[in-house]
Amino acid sequence: MSTRITRITAAAATGLVAALALTGVSAATASAAPAKAAKTVTCTPANTKISVSTVSRPINHLLIKATNKGKTPCYSYGAPLIGFDHPQSTVWTLDESRPQAVVTLKPGQSAYASVLTSGGDGAGSGGHLSKEMSLNFEGRAMAGSVGPTAFPKVPAKTWVDDSAAVSYWQSTAADALIW
Repeated sequence: MSTRITRITAAAATGLVAALALTGVSAATASAAPAKAAKTVTCTPANTKISVSTVSRPINHLLIKATNKGKTPCYSYGAPLIGFDHPQSTVWTLDESRPQAVVTLKPGQSAYASVLTSGGDGAGSGGHLSKEMSLNFEGRAMAGSVGPTAFPKVPAKTWVDDSAAVSYWQSTAADALIW
């Protein structure tokens, strides 16, 4: 009886290996645990590199670039929370710049936001040459900041007044500079 069971077991095993071979799965792969997908985290200054640059158009604008320097994707929720020269509050966000979806950054990819530094038409008051910017990321609930504060270098001769505003994070610099 044991010879018969051994032959049936061997035949079944051979059939299973053949079936797996036809589907392109090896016996080793079939028994291995599935690989875990990379968990997406919230972008913060700890896992991104932040830079700020001037642009020729539109006037009175800066461009913020946040590049994912981590090994996992990250979400850039909402807009950067920025202030100039130790403010008591952040600059206001341009609500009309809200993208249709959260900007997701794979490792090495960048998100962009534009900063209107002054109205340029005399609409703002309290203007000054800025020396420092503080920047935080919003969390998923967009009800405050997450992670440490970044202090990216502000380009020389950046004039800022109380009409300053920032766009939501965008996937491209061109999309950010529309605002």
